Amino acid sequence: MQDDKPARAAVVIEDDDDVRDLLHAVLTGFGFTVHTAPAGQAGVEMVRQIAPQVVTLDVGLPDIDGFEVARRIRRFSSTLIVMLTARSDPRDEARGSEAGADEYLTKPFRPAELRRRIEDGLNKRSVPIPS
Repeated sequence: MQDDKPARAAVVIEDDDDVRDLLHAVLTGFGFTVHTAPAGQAGVEMVRQIAPQVVTLDVGLPDIDGFEVARRIRRFSSTLIVMLTARSDPRDEARGSEAGADEYLTKPFRPAELRRRIEDGLNKRSVPIPS
């Protein structure tokens, strides 16, 4: 019997190998097919090619910052963008929102909180959650 549920994709844009691996494991555990990019421009192109339901995005990237990455993604996509960063200043959170991020979580984060934010964001968009 063939599974009729469409595959759910996520793109992780994160330059830290350990955090990127953690997010890959967490999102895979949530039922997503996960693609990763270690830099902003590569992440933008990956989002353009894959059209994921979810993007997790670090702010401090080596080529362009996460705020600019979010702005570039918003030019062509309405995907759920969750910024994950060590920056806890409320002004950074406001900048993330202005750039197009839907959610903003500070590191370290709890995987259950990330899942809740993703579920809430996808529910607002009426996108089925992988089971």
